[in-house]
Amino acid sequence: MFKAVAFDMDGLMFDTEAVYWKAAEALLGRRGQPYTEELNEAIMGRPPRYCFETFIRRFGFTETWEELQAESEALFLEFLEDGFRVMPGLMELLERIERAGIPKGVCTSSSTRLVSAVLGRAGLTDRFAFLLTSESITRGKPDPQIYLMAAEKFGVSPAEMLVLEDSTAGVRAAAAAGAPCFAVRAEHNKFADLSQARAVLRSLAEVRLTRRDE
Repeated sequence: MFKAVAFDMDGLMFDTEAVYWKAAEALLGRRGQPYTEELNEAIMGRPPRYCFETFIRRFGFTETWEELQAESEALFLEFLEDGFRVMPGLMELLERIERAGIPKGVCTSSSTRLVSAVLGRAGLTDRFAFLLTSESITRGKPDPQIYLMAAEKFGVSPAEMLVLEDSTAGVRAAAAAGAPCFAVRAEHNKFADLSQARAVLRSLAEVRLTRRDE
């Protein structure tokens, strides 16, 4: 049995990648630039600074990355009001983990403000032992820092902690940390390189909590 489970959030637990897409499309559209599949794939799973500095380099924007982040987060929260989908198998998986007495946490590249908003709307804030966000770390995914920090918080070795991810950057971060990772393939990440995952699943319903089931 794994001794802990670390969840990514966007695209894995919730279909919030669609909300991020709308926010990025609106942000760039205000500046006469398109948001494309190629650009989305380049920044998926990465922390805010990386994402907005990518926009600045690519399009020559004069704003700071912090200014772009603030505008993007306001757009995200506006679009979040339209609702979002819980990914298949999430609620059942949370119940199975809790019945097994395994601690779980969230390890995401999103900001604390957005993570709190999403988990709050889903009514899941109190279901996790801790939240690690972009403000918790100095090096974002694919650097392993966030998953090494999670293992330390759980009091387990990375090899005893199951990571659940959906992005190339997240899978690589888990692999670099030495943590077994299951990745979920969906429409939003259909082209993502998930080859470093221990297994690629069709939904969270397929997650197995014992090592022999890997």
